[in-house]
Amino acid sequence: MIEQWQIDKYHEQGYLIVENVLSSEQISALQKDFDSWVEQSRNHQQPWGETIDGRSRFDIESDHSSSHPSLRRVASPTEISQAFKNTALESAVAQIASQLVGSSGARLHHSKVNSKLPNTATQVKWHQDFLFTPHSNDDLVTSLLMISDVTKENGPLQVIPGSHKGPLYSHWQGDHFTGYVSEQVEQENCQQSVSCFGPAGSVCFMHTRLLHASAPNHTDAPRTLFISVYAAEDALPLAENPLPSVHERTLVSGIESGEIRITANQLRLPQKPKGASFFVQQAEKNQASA
Repeated sequence: MIEQWQIDKYHEQGYLIVENVLSSEQISALQKDFDSWVEQSRNHQQPWGETIDGRSRFDIESDHSSSHPSLRRVASPTEISQAFKNTALESAVAQIASQLVGSSGARLHHSKVNSKLPNTATQVKWHQDFLFTPHSNDDLVTSLLMISDVTKENGPLQVIPGSHKGPLYSHWQGDHFTGYVSEQVEQENCQQSVSCFGPAGSVCFMHTRLLHASAPNHTDAPRTLFISVYAAEDALPLAENPLPSVHERTLVSGIESGEIRITANQLRLPQKPKGASFFVQQAEKNQASA
């Protein structure tokens, strides 16, 4: 699906942007389903819906209203949309992610939609995905499929190239798992960021250890991503999945080896969000009702 030089670039920089991964027809099917969820959100003032662990499927930002929808997260959309299921499990997205994992195979760990609708407040503080989803090895790839066009201005992903080769930074502040690095780590390591953007149908593939963040969307153009996380077939989860799904650990490529591969990492295990998404953790409002 991709060439060796692209795989080499991914391993060197910790991320890779590939355009035209999905067709316009495939993107349209995803956009249609997401648009229907945005319309549903106009009738809600609190997170709603339910996933298999009882938490809300649909999460909204603090600036949400019926006239100004701010749907920021849809958890495990593969369970409620055939288009999203096909994309996560059977499309070129999964196949490229499998190439980048580079093991005997790859499994889906979890999926979600992260959206920044026009002129909405959603932002993501600096963090590393592995601290939310630790495994016995760190051959995990996060795929961020651009359902809408992503530009430099509408809140694109910001990454620190090469940071996946560095340490795992604590995402705890005292006794609280906040889901982001300390201010000191940010000042020392997150000042030379690169924006990841492209037309709809593009995918940014990101190593699980890479430092990344994103700013709010202050434009009139939406920024909507379908995010799927893939783990090496021989990587065993060490913590509860923050977004459990009936499709968790589905093999998307390769074979069942029956083996577990272990690499040396040291970290404090994360806390699972009590609210609808990790946004409540980063806002330090990790309450069951959030």
